Amino acid sequence: MKMMDIYNELLEKLGKQKWWPAKTPFEVVVGAILTQRTKWENVAKAIHELKKNDLLSPDALSSVDKSTLESLIKCTGFYKQKAERLQAVSKYFAKNDLSSLAEKSTRALRNELLSLKGIGKETADSILLYALNRSKFVIDAYTVRICKCLGISGGYDHLQERFESALPKDVALFKEFHALLVEYGKQYCNKNRCEECVLKC
Repeated sequence: MKMMDIYNELLEKLGKQKWWPAKTPFEVVVGAILTQRTKWENVAKAIHELKKNDLLSPDALSSVDKSTLESLIKCTGFYKQKAERLQAVSKYFAKNDLSSLAEKSTRALRNELLSLKGIGKETADSILLYALNRSKFVIDAYTVRICKCLGISGGYDHLQERFESALPKDVALFKEFHALLVEYGKQYCNKNRCEECVLKC
């Protein structure tokens, strides 16, 4: 099955996802870190607390007392690590506004993000795609699982190359496709609904 066929099947089954739910690019950045190893419901609670305390900006988040930050994001789990990561990425975005980042290549931006403590490939690519509108396809656990069912194996870089080489370089398409894979994984793969799979896994 071709990549666009997979996309069309998922779109017909699930409809548009309109992901990532955020009002600003920096909110996407924060969400990308907080969502590591937790459910989105917990991330939404933490983001609400950060907004309520006027901390959802690079300057505010990078300078807030760490213990205060930890208490506000505790519901996401691994809050000490995440607080440290949030402050590291906040310092980066405090020094680099969106206009200056727009002048950098996607490769350069990705390398800079990956150099920050606690930022791996999936988180960096989520920031690039959803916050900075760069055409980097995000490979997460759901995508890996679905690909394996379809006989497409390989590590992160290999799978990313498979998607990016088979799809038009369209940021909106990348966003929607990734969101559909995540939602499909939640609804079907997580619940072992293999016999109902529209992708013929």
